[in-house]
Amino acid sequence: MGKLAEIKTKQTSASVAGFIDSLPDEQKRKDSQVIVKMMEKATKEKPKMWGSSMIGFGNVRYKSPASGREVDWFKIGFSPRKTNLSLHLIDLQRHAEAFKKLGKYKTGTGCLYINKLEDVDIKVLEKMINAAAK
Repeated sequence: MGKLAEIKTKQTSASVAGFIDSLPDEQKRKDSQVIVKMMEKATKEKPKMWGSSMIGFGNVRYKSPASGREVDWFKIGFSPRKTNLSLHLIDLQRHAEAFKKLGKYKTGTGCLYINKLEDVDIKVLEKMINAAAK
C-alpha cells in the first residue's frame, strides 16, 4: 500500500459560482458554466473548489503508477486559466478515438487544453467527460 502524500491543492469551501463569476473573460465564464453542468451531470456530484482555481467533481484516492504515492483528488475537474480551459479527465489514452473528432485542442499529462468550447465538438467532449466520470 502506498503512502498517502500531502498535497498543496486541497478541496476548499469557496464558492464555485463566485469563482466563475469573478473570471474577467465573459467567454470563459460562459464556457465554465457549460462545463460545470456537463461534469455535474456525468458525475452526479456537486462542484467543489480545489485550491484557488480548480473545480473538481467527486473524490478519489489516486495512486501514481510511477511513484506509488497516493493522493486524495477529484475524479474529474477543470480549471479556467488565462490562456485556456484545462480539463482533468485522468486517463487521456482511452479517449484516442474521440480526439480524432474533437476539434482544436492540446494535451498535457492527464490534461486536455481547449481555448474555448466553440473550438471543439461539444457532443464529443460530453462523451469524453461521461467516460472519464465512470
